[in-house]
Amino acid sequence: MDISAETGTVSRLAAASLGEGGARLALAVLDIDPRVAGSGGETVSRAEAAMALNLCLFAGLLDAVPTARRYVEDVIVAGERLVFDHGALRTIDGPTGALPSGRAAFARILEPLGYEVAGEYPLPRLTMTGRAYVQADFPEIVPQFFVSELHMDQLPAEAQAAGERVFGTSRDPLGEAENALLAAMARDGEAPFTQCAAALPGLVAAFGRQHLDPALADYEALLPHTAEGAWIATEGNAFNHATNRVADVEALAADLKARGYPVKDAVEHSANGQVHQTAFIADKVMRPFRDADGNAVTREVPGSFFEFITRDIDAASGGLDLTFDSGNATGIFAVTRSA
Repeated sequence: MDISAETGTVSRLAAASLGEGGARLALAVLDIDPRVAGSGGETVSRAEAAMALNLCLFAGLLDAVPTARRYVEDVIVAGERLVFDHGALRTIDGPTGALPSGRAAFARILEPLGYEVAGEYPLPRLTMTGRAYVQADFPEIVPQFFVSELHMDQLPAEAQAAGERVFGTSRDPLGEAENALLAAMARDGEAPFTQCAAALPGLVAAFGRQHLDPALADYEALLPHTAEGAWIATEGNAFNHATNRVADVEALAADLKARGYPVKDAVEHSANGQVHQTAFIADKVMRPFRDADGNAVTREVPGSFFEFITRDIDAASGGLDLTFDSGNATGIFAVTRSA
């Protein structure tokens, strides 16, 4: 697609943030509702800014996850589009240096863009709690964020100490431009296009790793007690997955398996029977560590992945069931554990 010919606000913001090449694949595959695509004017609503942020994060995941990129390219060849349901990230509820602890690091970004917590999901087997952030203006259209916190104080002492050494080196990625945009969005619900375009790359960068390369010994101290904490040690607060909303996840999973995609064994079904999820097994990535002498070493670890979800109509509301499920989430988290 010729992005230079695009006039929609979200397309223009994505191209300004990522460059035309970086934005092209995501714009080609995502089905962006006209109500949040923007008219191309010089003012950006909070919903448009939220959609642009999501598009940039989706594009980043495609760059980081070859299996997801392969799937998206197959979808484009088939002449189809994806509905971006939600993205997910993991945070540390504990000492995190200059970075606000846990979900607070991202609530300060999401809330000015119109997001509010719509559900809390205990994940006791993972020593975590998840929260669903829904964009209040267009809850079925703008992707949700599933933000989970790892409760460091519930881990054994050796894992807590390792976590403090790793995550205690975190910096705060938000600077003057980003904070000014968020303040404007919180106050007015909109901001000038130029201000949004200048700050969006910094907001995108906040969804990354803010701490130093971990010591291999600290990573290995975390791993037996919290695979999720070990994952955050190498990947930080990056999207651990993005999710395509599909009509029939069971049928799609069977088709993807037949085509050789690394789909997890079973589809997860929510307790209320209305939310159904599956995912690819996380791609492996090479990440840097420091050995006992401070030298750089690399190891293969689990990276991010791509997920699929079917949301049934909720009889009570008449709309899509936009909730999540603790059991589903626990099952999906397993795809980033080391083999």
